[in-house]
Amino acid sequence: MTLLPNDKKANSLMMHSTDLSARMRADALAQLSFFKGSLGKNGEIYTLERDGQVIANAPQELITTTRTVHSFALGKIAGAEGCDALIDAGMQAHWQNHRDTVHGGYLWSFDENGLAQTDKLAYGHMFTLLAAASAKAAGHPDADRLLADITDVIEARFWDADAGMMQDEFRRDWQPFSEYRGMNANMHGIEAHLSAYEVTGDAHYLDRATQVLSFLVDQMGANYGWRIPEHYTDDWQVDAEYEGNPMFRPKGTTPGHSFELGRLLIQAWDLRGRKDDAPVRARKLIETACADAWLPETGFAYTLNFDGSVRVRDRYWWPVTEAIGAYATLLKLESTEADRVWYDRLWQTGFDLFVDHDLGGWNPEVDATGAPAQTQFPGKPDIYHALQADLYPLNPQVSRHYDGIKDILKS
Repeated sequence: MTLLPNDKKANSLMMHSTDLSARMRADALAQLSFFKGSLGKNGEIYTLERDGQVIANAPQELITTTRTVHSFALGKIAGAEGCDALIDAGMQAHWQNHRDTVHGGYLWSFDENGLAQTDKLAYGHMFTLLAAASAKAAGHPDADRLLADITDVIEARFWDADAGMMQDEFRRDWQPFSEYRGMNANMHGIEAHLSAYEVTGDAHYLDRATQVLSFLVDQMGANYGWRIPEHYTDDWQVDAEYEGNPMFRPKGTTPGHSFELGRLLIQAWDLRGRKDDAPVRARKLIETACADAWLPETGFAYTLNFDGSVRVRDRYWWPVTEAIGAYATLLKLESTEADRVWYDRLWQTGFDLFVDHDLGGWNPEVDATGAPAQTQFPGKPDIYHALQADLYPLNPQVSRHYDGIKDILKS
């Protein structure tokens, strides 16, 4: 199935590739500059308001620490200046604040008074592995100890060998507090394990990523019309009625995750020697999500029902950034007119709706008129999704991102 945008102006959105690449590089540098304001004088990493001021009195969450390390490590590898301070602060926060020296693992948040939220979530631990891999790729001296420790924790506590998937959530002492199993943490586990494989060459990481991909794509995707169920019971049966946090665990399916999975499936396929038809399955995930979720006002609906109809119409930045990464990956394999039209259209949507051209960074959501909104996300929550959308498409390969983006931001 080959899809074209359904409006007659689609071709007018095509941008010369050289000009677009320059805009992507400029946006990456603007984002890195904006988010350098996250660093406090005592090594804290703050979440930022829309204008770049810090959000005071908020705990530092593991997701903030990990994504900061990963993103500024990518920036350093790409040749941007001034990234080391954020990487250093994040690596120290991992080891000194998040790491549980009593029970092992990594705690969710801390503030100036000490620990704040002490649950241990697969979601945060997968990003800790990603941060460790990226820090190692950037040459940080503490990366190896973090990589070794988080690998042991994931293997001992989160990996369910019988299911070939990750368990989700525990209290500080590793007592499970729910039977919930989720797609989101497992998908980011794929991302982290592929990155760890790229930086170490250890086949253990690639094998883990492949097992999770097999379940989510070959079992779930193939049996649910290439729309991936988000929520499961402890024996990995689909829990179609589950509805949790409206941002991280919404009911139904999330097309943005299909874009991510499609890109990751191709990355793993490339790393394993291109031995099957993974790009065909990746295209089904990507094109189905695009056809289901694209809105006439541009942008993607946040969630869908299992039949592909729109459930939550809200428009956020991250599905657009992930669709950019997905279509960039398809274009590297097979440069079709339809893929090029979608890719350029997605970038135009990003620049028109979400990029903050005055301050830097991307506004995380827009209202029905296209104006910046603030319902789910306070401030500008992080740099991770949009920076990857800038950098990964500039890698001429579909994998080996650390090598492929080296020095691309150097002037």
